[in-house]
Amino acid sequence: MTESRPQPSPQAEPPSDGGVPKVVVSRISLYLRELQRLVAAGQQTISSGQLGTLLGFSDAQVRKDLGFFGQFGYPGVGYRCDELIRAMRDILGTNHSWNVAMVGVGNLGQALLGYRGFGRQNFSIAAAFDADSAKVGQVVQGLTIQHVDDLAATVKAKDIRLGMIVVPAARAQEAADRLVAAGIEGIVNFAPVTLVLPPHVQNIGVDLAIELEQLSFAVTNKLLKPPAVPPPG
Repeated sequence: MTESRPQPSPQAEPPSDGGVPKVVVSRISLYLRELQRLVAAGQQTISSGQLGTLLGFSDAQVRKDLGFFGQFGYPGVGYRCDELIRAMRDILGTNHSWNVAMVGVGNLGQALLGYRGFGRQNFSIAAAFDADSAKVGQVVQGLTIQHVDDLAATVKAKDIRLGMIVVPAARAQEAADRLVAAGIEGIVNFAPVTLVLPPHVQNIGVDLAIELEQLSFAVTNKLLKPPAVPPPG
């Protein structure tokens, strides 16, 4: 009698435009980070319930999120961590390296240049630009700061498709316009301002003050919530 073996999971397909809620994609990133941590600790398999518990989600939520992209896992085994990591990299498009252009090399920009987490997820800040002539030519984290006038030529030469804006709010739109003109297809904006971009350019805003406001709201409302009244005994 031939022993029955579980069949391999199908390859994940990349998400289609508009077909997957952004919150689901955000959770895929969280699942990926947790799986990478587990693999580094020596774990090989995990169930949807275990993964959800680690991150504060239900097992049904984990299965629903993954269901947007295909069927994963093995009956009686759960998910094989290394396989699920590869599938999630396919989903997120990080199964290959991405060069990134940074505009603005102030205090925050320099801190981001030193962040090692980008490399672990296949992102590399390949070029850094600033309009301040005093900064141009300086070497930060092994990268020579270039003038913003060199942006277009460098983006083409280094095949850069992603940009990062780390300038004051008043200069953010100008930086975005330069990136778009250079052929950048996606921008992460750290400036606290809404950018006007053409439809073909994707944009993610990162406003650290807003994140603190959300945290302040959560803490404040927790403190204001009336204490639970025990049922009559």
